[in-house]
Amino acid sequence: MGTLKISRHLVLTVFMALCLHVICSFAFTSFVFGDSLVDTGNNDYLFTLSKANSPPYGIDFKPSGGLPSGRFTNGRTIPDIVGQELGCRSFPPPYLAPNTELDAITTGINYASGASGILDETGVSFIGRVPLEQQISYFEQSRKYMVNVMGDNGTREFLKKAIFSLTTGSNDILNYVQPSIPFFQGDKVSPAIFQDFMVSNLTIQLKRLHELGARKFVVVGIGPLGCIPFVRALNLLPSGECSVKVNELIQGYNKKLREILSGLNQEMEPESVFVYANSFDTVLSIILDYRQYGFENAYEPCCGGYFPPFVCFKGSNTSTGSVLCDDRSKYVFWDAYHPTEAANIIIAKQLLDGDRSIGFPINIRQLYDYNP
Repeated sequence: MGTLKISRHLVLTVFMALCLHVICSFAFTSFVFGDSLVDTGNNDYLFTLSKANSPPYGIDFKPSGGLPSGRFTNGRTIPDIVGQELGCRSFPPPYLAPNTELDAITTGINYASGASGILDETGVSFIGRVPLEQQISYFEQSRKYMVNVMGDNGTREFLKKAIFSLTTGSNDILNYVQPSIPFFQGDKVSPAIFQDFMVSNLTIQLKRLHELGARKFVVVGIGPLGCIPFVRALNLLPSGECSVKVNELIQGYNKKLREILSGLNQEMEPESVFVYANSFDTVLSIILDYRQYGFENAYEPCCGGYFPPFVCFKGSNTSTGSVLCDDRSKYVFWDAYHPTEAANIIIAKQLLDGDRSIGFPINIRQLYDYNP
């Protein structure tokens, strides 16, 4: 009788998965790893100082009715928008939310965590966060569920079609340029050594995902953090200027990352593809030519103000809450760290359909259509 119950459960689960899978295009399932740029609520389930669970976060996120969704912006993140552009009408839920196992074989799962980084020590001052290594350990748990439902061969074939995106490294850079925790105090290693350390640790995790069955990767380079309101304010930069030092550090890292990904492609093609997503040039072009993109402000945050502590919150009345801009669609930055949904829409569409200077060796839409 026990065996019969288990069989019925598996049949029912597979049937539900197949039915629910029509929510997204058949070939599109997304597993998302990274930091607050792509976190969709995992930090809501942690004891952490890095949260986006209070208004006005999510004010333009329609599925939540304008309530906070755990996203560190006013609306959708870049993976949300990319998924919708590829025909998906729902979003991969945060792994730490209750009862998300079935989503692993429908929409996918989001493992990203605000304040996290490539290095385990990154973000320790925020207390709770899920470092990249732990995020991939969570995926291992999801994979075990898939094997229980679909078997080894079914899981292997299923994961070949899924897209694995990694958006991480920004917090590692911010911790390096603004030392605030013991790991980075004292004499710092040189920028070149730090870049190599980040790339080598990320490479380890990419290979780990590959061993678990991932075949289609999107690895997002670090954007121009020297231009975000937080870095500009701390360096007392006048309007229109970015930190050259910070951006040069990032460009050095991105160059090394792209070279590593090219090597992985040479080693593992055609059964695997590692796409380098050039977010640095994409975002910088928006900041430098913001008026051409329909924005009116590319340097100040819409919410939270331009000076420390950069807190974005909605108080009980207008006198206790943070300053909020009148038109969120006219600002590149939502808060001191993160883009608005309006900026995310532009970034997502460029990464989705951009040429080889933006997506290398292919863009995300081409990766979606690729059959390893």
